[in-house]
Amino acid sequence: MYKLFLAGGIASGKSTVARTMQRLGAWRYDLDRVSREVLAAGSPVVARVAEAFGADLLDPQTGELNRHLLAERAFQSEETTRLLERIETPAIREALVRTLAGDECTDGVSRVCVVEVPLLDRVTDLVPLVDEVVCVVAPLELRRERAIGRGMDASDFEARRAKQPTDEFLLAHADTVFHNAGTEGELVSQVEAWWAGHEARGWEARER
Repeated sequence: MYKLFLAGGIASGKSTVARTMQRLGAWRYDLDRVSREVLAAGSPVVARVAEAFGADLLDPQTGELNRHLLAERAFQSEETTRLLERIETPAIREALVRTLAGDECTDGVSRVCVVEVPLLDRVTDLVPLVDEVVCVVAPLELRRERAIGRGMDASDFEARRAKQPTDEFLLAHADTVFHNAGTEGELVSQVEAWWAGHEARGWEARER
């Protein structure tokens, strides 16, 4: 199976690229979804989160985590953000490695597994496990405009952007780059052309 990391900053168009790949036949694996699973009720990670950020985060009957309250506490400073990352990142990485190294990275039909990576700088040591790193970039002002147009507060956008790798970092680590300064249709066309090229080559593994 051909495996790739897909990275891009907030409002860059990463989700559009992922959906397009999925429509074309890829099996989509989202690390944000893995993060939610890692923080499921009753998990060891949730217990450590509650110990670090407060037992009142957990519903006393269901054990469900109050994610909104956790976000308020975890993202109030760089120190608390790093604390949450230290608690949950090992479990997320373990799930990712298990998936990439085993049979989980397939639905039994797809030949391509696309892993959406929110923070590429956190998994650069895992790049040898995939065949390609694909990144989506867009001008910062356009990304800000798109995010605000979707209802995001400008300060929230800036806070999220500041915690993500820069476009310069993404460009330096990418095998393929999609530039999303135009319409969604133009971005989709780039992805379709990329896909068609791989189809023609039979999804040969790249030499890294």
